[in-house]
Amino acid sequence: MKIKLKPLHYAIATLALAAFLPFFITNDYYMMLLNRVLINIIVVLGLNFITGLTGQMNLGTAGIFALGAYSSALFTKYTNLSPWLGLVTAIIMGVLIGRGLGYPSLRVKGVYLSLTTIGFGEVVRLLIANTPKLTGGTQGVRNIRPYHIGSYQFQTQKEMYYLFLVFTAIAFFCAWRIACSKWGRIFKSLRDNAEAVEMSGVDIASCKIKAFTVASIFGTVAGAMYAHYMGYINPSTFNLDLSTNYVIMLMVGGLGSVTGTIFGSAVVTILPEMLRFLGNYYQIVFCSIILLGAIFFPDGWVSAVTVLFKKVYQRAAKGHYAEGGE
Repeated sequence: MKIKLKPLHYAIATLALAAFLPFFITNDYYMMLLNRVLINIIVVLGLNFITGLTGQMNLGTAGIFALGAYSSALFTKYTNLSPWLGLVTAIIMGVLIGRGLGYPSLRVKGVYLSLTTIGFGEVVRLLIANTPKLTGGTQGVRNIRPYHIGSYQFQTQKEMYYLFLVFTAIAFFCAWRIACSKWGRIFKSLRDNAEAVEMSGVDIASCKIKAFTVASIFGTVAGAMYAHYMGYINPSTFNLDLSTNYVIMLMVGGLGSVTGTIFGSAVVTILPEMLRFLGNYYQIVFCSIILLGAIFFPDGWVSAVTVLFKKVYQRAAKGHYAEGGE
């Protein structure tokens, strides 16, 4: 009897394996990288709804991420309330951003939408940098309180890792359920043939706004996690390069692949650090690897590995049966 494993099973196995990683990693720097991977996974899960499923390019993810970080950080700073309420504030901010960005997407497409989202990200960054009385300006926000449950605070890298792993598991399950639901099927059909979807009586405007709203909520939640994890944020972090990195993560994992976001986020976050021994050339090598991957594996690296694994398995099975195996 053959057991057919679904992509969700692989994702669950990966998350289960991730729970044991801190037992083998004692270096805080490596744990910090893993925490950044978990934060990035949540951002890319959201971006996948816009760019991966509905096929609309979004290069303003850094702006969404920044507003989530600043809304939560400033809320806790000025009210002295729990960071968990700051997380709720970030979710509300995500809803507002989704509605605000969703409407322009109804009128502009392709490169024009890309330029619109780039403009949004830059406006957010400049607005934060030029309102020092509210946001601290270029000096940023310092001494952001960490998450806590009662008197217990999540302070060490391992403690934050397990907290973020729970966040990531919840975000992944929500993203997977949405992608496999009626919404997900409509998002995919919008990417493939928007005219046919509209002729079927589907409200395209509402669907696009929903996609942007869900993506923005994921992005602002990740931003809040980042702010309370780092304890310090400033506008220079949330630039166009950050938005581009998120698109690369999505591309490496595979456009439209929910499970691929895990792999793509891990590769693009960790690989540059592994190439640091190359000195000033590590960025050139990293970009070359990503470029070659885009050329030879246009459907994502995960898809390429899956196809290769299936071919090897099929050849092994044929050889087994040719030798008279059962």
